[in-house]
Amino acid sequence: MKNKTDNEFKVPLKEHFGNFMVPMTDALDVFSGKWKIPIIAALNFYETCGFKDLEKIVEGITPKMLSKELKSLEDNLILTREVMATRPITVKYSITEYGRTCSTVMTALHAWGSKHRKEVFNIEEEPMKTCVE
Repeated sequence: MKNKTDNEFKVPLKEHFGNFMVPMTDALDVFSGKWKIPIIAALNFYETCGFKDLEKIVEGITPKMLSKELKSLEDNLILTREVMATRPITVKYSITEYGRTCSTVMTALHAWGSKHRKEVFNIEEEPMKTCVE
């Protein structure tokens, strides 16, 4: 009987795992970074926000970073950008129907984060209604 090396066993597994990871990697590209999830959560809650409103809601974000993250989320069809015909020009951002599908991810992250805080840091959080339900 021929002995198989470790490489012979790993190649098929790696191919299958790689295919499994592609959609997850795509999702992580959309949600990656410190700011995208708070922006998505804010728009899920408020539906439409101006740039300055989002700057206030997402505490600590710089205007340059907010602009960059909003552009990325717009490119990924999570939100829409509408330029209003006002003086000065006003820009409104709204969650799309497709963007609303992120709410299940947000709810799962919130649930896991709460369990993680309890498990690792012994912090019990009071039950609260999430803004993405």
